Amino acid sequence: MGATCCGHTRAIWTRLADTRLFLALSNPVRRSEIFLKISLVMLHLLFAGVVFIFDKGFIEKAKREPWYTASYAFVFVATLVEYFLTSGTSPGYVLDAQDDVNEKDALARRALLAAKQPASTKTGNIITIDASSYSSGNATAWTKMVMDMYPPGSSTRSITCTYCNILQPPRVRHCHDCNKCVLQFDHHCAWLGACVGQGNHCLFWWYLCEESVLCIWTTFLYIEFLTHNPSKAWWKAVIMALLLVCLSLVLIFLLLLFIFHSYLVLTNQTTYELVRRRRIGYMRLVPERVYPFSKGICRNLYLFCCASKRNGMYRLEPLPTAAELEEKSRPCTCIDLLTCRCC
Repeated sequence: MGATCCGHTRAIWTRLADTRLFLALSNPVRRSEIFLKISLVMLHLLFAGVVFIFDKGFIEKAKREPWYTASYAFVFVATLVEYFLTSGTSPGYVLDAQDDVNEKDALARRALLAAKQPASTKTGNIITIDASSYSSGNATAWTKMVMDMYPPGSSTRSITCTYCNILQPPRVRHCHDCNKCVLQFDHHCAWLGACVGQGNHCLFWWYLCEESVLCIWTTFLYIEFLTHNPSKAWWKAVIMALLLVCLSLVLIFLLLLFIFHSYLVLTNQTTYELVRRRRIGYMRLVPERVYPFSKGICRNLYLFCCASKRNGMYRLEPLPTAAELEEKSRPCTCIDLLTCRCC
């Protein structure tokens, strides 16, 4: 009997060890990310649930006007969905971009050889295809594409990541938390447990927007409870007041962060480029108040929201030329405003 129980226990443990959840919990980094996401959901439930529990008037209002509660619940759920979507989306790793370029180049070479094959077989010629030529061609394709983004004469050694041993296009930084190079690296968000880069920066901006709306709405509900319920118990008022102070601090931080990232979007910058401007090689010679990658407000918004990828491949931006920098450094005049040069 004991041997049978031990056998069943061992079988269950083996089956559990094969599951992704167990593998995630066995990894300290993944375990901390899971606990972080659970903590965020619990905090949202705490701040929103206190209103439903303490405020009887809100419950009565929900019965009279169900659309009001449904709207709040929609914003609540949408914020959490946007959070998990942002944290689960790839920020855009350089290794993935290199693989895409290599695969596209290999397909183009195969298509070219396939097009030449029928004509050659008719004349009796025999074509031998060396598989090693594909690998060298792939490396050449990525190297040529990256080097074309830098000024002539740039050394591959200066733009090669010492950790990943991979050529870095402009606006790339190696994240030591993720241990990967990220395209248009903005920052590593501890709250998300992931990097914010070209692949998920737009989702991150929308998450900040939705979180700010939810926080403002919840703050309004707290203030309404404290000012329109004179017969409430004193301990309820103390709890709501303490939570309101915490919520107000979070709201101030969220609004400042939302405004800051909106400024970055409109000028086509990243947090890393703005904070470490003088430590980045390609930004040192750029004058202050000049945004080297900006293409105008409207174009920046379009690229940020709709064109992070082209034909399934990440969009890579070359360094601006000296003439382009000189043009960007020229201040806008009234004529420029009328001709939408700044847009």
